[in-house]
Amino acid sequence: MSVDIKVTDAACTYIKKKIEKEKGIGFRLSVKKTGCSGYSYSPSIVNKMIATDISIKKNGVSIFIDPTWSHLLNGLQVDYVEEEKLGIKQKRLLFINPNEATRCGCGESFHIEKEEE
Repeated sequence: MSVDIKVTDAACTYIKKKIEKEKGIGFRLSVKKTGCSGYSYSPSIVNKMIATDISIKKNGVSIFIDPTWSHLLNGLQVDYVEEEKLGIKQKRLLFINPNEATRCGCGESFHIEKEEE
């Protein structure tokens, strides 16, 4: 099974630092059903790969994809942004997904118009 995910250089640099800091082996990307729009991204630094995960390597970063949600993650771009809002510097991963139909008002969850398995 193949999943096409793009990870920007800025996101790779950020993820590598997180992996080193947390003494992990890679970055796991999953989705969970939650929020007002239905789904939310669930990224984490992991110490071991789950046997069923789809494993890919981007710019030296091991990325493990939860196959349950691979159809929602295909075409995803992961970026890292630093923004200043109201005098507070915010740093975060940004998920740009062509499969999203809408996002909730706070931007934490998203909706898929027609979900395919």
